Amino acid sequence: MSAHSLQMLIVLAFGFAMAGLLSSAYQLVTSRMPSFALLTTGPSVGAFAAVPLLIVAAPFLIMRNTLLGARQEGRRFQFVFFATMIAGFWSLMSGQVLVMSLRACGVV
Repeated sequence: MSAHSLQMLIVLAFGFAMAGLLSSAYQLVTSRMPSFALLTTGPSVGAFAAVPLLIVAAPFLIMRNTLLGARQEGRRFQFVFFATMIAGFWSLMSGQVLVMSLRACGVV
């Protein structure tokens, strides 16, 4: 495995880890599960503040909703596979942005 492939694998894992961490932190603070429905409250400060949370936590939310739907509704394998690919790509991109931000701040 090349160094670049290993780095991308670590970034992917970091993206999923941050998504789970933010979702769990939101649930700890508000006692509610995070959801994309946070954006449906209309133009408000709460909806505006939910955007960064949902941008980073989206891979976790997509996978949670997909796996629950597969178990409860019996969704097809192709749908679950496609949703997993979307969540993985989103996690890779958000992880890359987070790692670049940490590097810019001098943390990494």
